[in-house]
Amino acid sequence: MGSRPTGLRPGRLFLLYGGIVFLLFVVVPAVVYFAADPERLELDDAARRSAPGQFARLSDGYTHYEIGGPADGPVVVLAAGATVPYYIWDPTFMALTSAGFRVLRYDYYGRGFSDRPDIPFTQDLYVRQLTQLLEFLHIMQPIDLAGLSFGGSVITTVADRQPARIRSLIYMDPAFRSPQALSPLESMPRLWSFITAILNERLWANGQLDDFLYPQRFPDWPDRYRVQLRYRGFRRARLSDLTANADYDQRDEVQRVGRARRPVLVVWGKQDPNVPFEFSEALMQQMPYARLLAVEDAGHLPQWEQPDVVQPAVVAFLREVLH
Repeated sequence: MGSRPTGLRPGRLFLLYGGIVFLLFVVVPAVVYFAADPERLELDDAARRSAPGQFARLSDGYTHYEIGGPADGPVVVLAAGATVPYYIWDPTFMALTSAGFRVLRYDYYGRGFSDRPDIPFTQDLYVRQLTQLLEFLHIMQPIDLAGLSFGGSVITTVADRQPARIRSLIYMDPAFRSPQALSPLESMPRLWSFITAILNERLWANGQLDDFLYPQRFPDWPDRYRVQLRYRGFRRARLSDLTANADYDQRDEVQRVGRARRPVLVVWGKQDPNVPFEFSEALMQQMPYARLLAVEDAGHLPQWEQPDVVQPAVVAFLREVLH
């Protein structure tokens, strides 16, 4: 009597190994990705109805904005930082509207409650968004334009391309674009997104506390930031901004804007860990008509950490501009 064969036949062995490989390299990563990914919601009509402020339907999607203050007041536009929505301007918005200014603040595409269009997030997109938002609101008169951090980059390009529209500029701890080399991972969007969703994105909210010299004073800051992380497209927009502007160099723009004879106020936290105060010297050399307010005991967001210094100075500057 012959012995019964043991083990699996080659075909079944192949299927078994193939199933194990599929499980380990497809199913498990997919489960981990979907479990870790904070972006679970669509930014749809229901989400917009739940949001504060208002919305403008522009050519690239909905823009979330708030406008306040007297309808006939001088118009001041507040451009936010790289990733934080318009609430980053809360203290300044309240101070300016109370002082009689008409104040507009908004979320960039890809941030806050503004749409996350699946298009390149070029510098042109940010200029187009602000230009169309002003047109939507029928703001055609000259404006005062303030930019915080990355907002400094945006307002510089707007002022360079549309100089007649800008009455004055306010830079707050500004950052500008310069050519950046992409990492190999950043050149592979799908892989970058996968790894970022699993390892990094949930850490971004707590990382925002690094903007403060005294983060313990702002315990709700990460939770406010996490709201936008729930909506699909935030992560993709951040990568698109990086890759679409990797070669963008603003040095010539800064020089042209700096030579224009318009009032400029530069506000800078002296303990800024992200855009060091030492950078202010080079900027002031390129902007001979600017004045500098160096804010002691403040990090990257001096309007929050030293409101009694920053807000009165901004109001006084804008009133002076009008006279």
